[in-house]
Amino acid sequence: MTTELTYLTLSAILAASLWMPYIIGAARTNLPVPADARPQDPTSAVPWVHRAFRAHLNMLEQFLPFAVVIVIAHLAGVSNGVTVWGSILFFWIRIAHAVWMIGGFPVLPGRPLIFSAGWLCILAIAVSLLLA
Repeated sequence: MTTELTYLTLSAILAASLWMPYIIGAARTNLPVPADARPQDPTSAVPWVHRAFRAHLNMLEQFLPFAVVIVIAHLAGVSNGVTVWGSILFFWIRIAHAVWMIGGFPVLPGRPLIFSAGWLCILAIAVSLLLA
């Protein structure tokens, strides 16, 4: 398996697992369940639980485009320094983003910068793919 596919797999595992801090936090802090059985409102949760919900959503927002460019690169046979390092950095940036977000570190400018760094990885891979 290529490095890019390895980090795509690791990113998929991260995306599939980031719901756990929110659910555990919601259960431990007794997040109220609405009487009409609608999904819980994460904005009514304690701050770290709400941030865990947002961290999961933010990962899902970036995972799809990342997965698409990695799969296209693989199918097109494009693997170079940009695709390899872009995939490695994307995964570790997403780990850093989740820790930063759930941990409640100062929101600005760290969180938007980390999120933007993930986007730049996706963009760099896509440009490398288009130029190949």
